[in-house]
Amino acid sequence: MAIAIKVEDISKKYKIGAAPGKFKYEMLRDQIVALPNKLFRRNTVEENYIWALKDVSFDLEEGHVLGIIGRNGAGKSTLLKVLSRVTEPTTGSVTVRGRVGSLLEVGTGFHPELTGRENIYLNGAILGMKRSEIESKFDEIVDFSEVEQFIDTPVKRYSSGMYLRLAFAVAAHLEPEILVVDEVLAVGDAEFQRKCLGKMNDVAAQGRTVLFVSHNMSAILRLTQEAIVMQKGRMVMRAHTNDAVDFYLASGQSQAGERSWDPTELTNAAAPFTPISLKLVDSKGKVVDAIRSVEDVNVEMTYNLAAPVTGLRVGVYLSTVRGEYVFTSFDVDDAAMYEKHSVRAPGTYVSRCNIPGDLLNEGRFIIGVNASTFGIKRYFMDENALSFSVDPSAAPGMQWAEQRNGPLRPRLNWTIEKLDKKGS
Repeated sequence: MAIAIKVEDISKKYKIGAAPGKFKYEMLRDQIVALPNKLFRRNTVEENYIWALKDVSFDLEEGHVLGIIGRNGAGKSTLLKVLSRVTEPTTGSVTVRGRVGSLLEVGTGFHPELTGRENIYLNGAILGMKRSEIESKFDEIVDFSEVEQFIDTPVKRYSSGMYLRLAFAVAAHLEPEILVVDEVLAVGDAEFQRKCLGKMNDVAAQGRTVLFVSHNMSAILRLTQEAIVMQKGRMVMRAHTNDAVDFYLASGQSQAGERSWDPTELTNAAAPFTPISLKLVDSKGKVVDAIRSVEDVNVEMTYNLAAPVTGLRVGVYLSTVRGEYVFTSFDVDDAAMYEKHSVRAPGTYVSRCNIPGDLLNEGRFIIGVNASTFGIKRYFMDENALSFSVDPSAAPGMQWAEQRNGPLRPRLNWTIEKLDKKGS
């Protein structure tokens, strides 16, 4: 079978921050004074660079669906941008056979001043399609996106959900030979997510080549036959999707009930929020990585704020090892808590939540963390921070030998009432 994508030793280097000893902004007189030193000094200070990709190589045959998984900052999105020709690699080469349709971020490839209709034709033209080809797909695109009422409105006035609906509809329906999708399930309601997964199944069934990045392991397992695992810009594994997901989940979390973050793992976008540690603590105050299902456990997120933050919310995501969400909770979900902590002054904080006993079923679970201001900015997210095990000893129904399905095993209050008073 022919090779659709050939990646040979690609690396991508970015310069980050400012050179040591400099300020972000300099006055003209400061630059003039410093000019002789810039011209004649030896380059003894290495600039601050980061390798987003390092020596990545693989081939992908036509008609295959490849998943790409890894932690935040692993290089997944950079890899897709290189494959989509959004950016060029610093070293190495990429050979692509066929037209590439990309959905990398909400609205990638859209011109904000153009209407939805005009952007559909623009994207088709970029793919090299004839106007008649685009027109034959136009109604199908609009129906799928559910934005018919606003199709002649400039997309800069669209909500993020409308933007995504149209962007995915365009990328999936204009029939590129290769479809590149980055975290399409991150935005949109549950019904739209199901539509996206269904459409991607259709695309794969038609024999087109798909590269799919997602933090949703269930979607990765459902849609892909193979997956590669990225860590710190390198491809560390390529295997059958089940094996790749198991490797990623086993290597990604702290196994000791505590997770701390190295400064090199953080980006400038996190400021003024700095995560310090995440701990799983039992009722005796001990850090643990295994609990009994009948016992309470506390999740403690410690962090520092270098400046005041308005509307901050710190949350946890609990999921199974297969990426199925169990629940999401934020420290200011309660209206009174939100009012009390609407503005957080600089300092060090601990946001602590209690997971009650008699709730979780046996198995292994993953805790992710998030710090954001709703609808404005995400400061920090680690969706795979640490994992822990639940022992079902003394849990409800343990007298039965059968395995209980599902991630929850709640102790519910039951009553049994005999309605036939005459019977024995």
